[in-house]
Amino acid sequence: MSAHIALATIVEDFATCIKLADAGRPQAVNIRSKEPFQAGIGPHSEAQVVKLVTDEMVVYQPQLYEGSVSIGVPYPESPRQKCDLCVGDPSEWKWAIEIKMLRFLGDNGKLNDNILMHILSPYPEHRSALTDCMKLSASSLSRSKAIVIYGFEHDMWPLEPAIEAFEILAQAKVGLSQRYSTMFENLVHPIHARGKVFGWQLRP
Repeated sequence: MSAHIALATIVEDFATCIKLADAGRPQAVNIRSKEPFQAGIGPHSEAQVVKLVTDEMVVYQPQLYEGSVSIGVPYPESPRQKCDLCVGDPSEWKWAIEIKMLRFLGDNGKLNDNILMHILSPYPEHRSALTDCMKLSASSLSRSKAIVIYGFEHDMWPLEPAIEAFEILAQAKVGLSQRYSTMFENLVHPIHARGKVFGWQLRP
């Protein structure tokens, strides 16, 4: 891949491919009970969603992503830690991207009380979107680095307040570009039926 892909394009394609992956009615399984969740991409883990969506991105835009997408790429400074998504060539990644999920409600519609910890926590042990920004910013993995958050929208739990809080904290720690966002809707899961993908480039 020779051309540099704009972050706005990656965000748009990620949202489109959430919808495409969801159309296949994938079904996640509860790790504890081994019972299947309702069909749809919503109940899947963050890692499962990244795999499902990036597989679709390669099919959807092969001229951009075929042979150019890698997930779980080790950080040079700490190989046991992995970057969620790198785009380009291993000799010189075009993008290193950390991805986080913002899902307020579970498969059964009950509130996930801990979800904001995964976005806003300043403690590295929580592996939040905020600490991912700091880890990625300090790394030599790629010159172009970004954080992407995908979330599911609910009338009682809109995404915007959490995203605004994240932006305030991340701006203070690493600096962010303008926000890029694309919505998705009409997914098959009754609870996780719509949402948005947000992306920011980290300031050098």
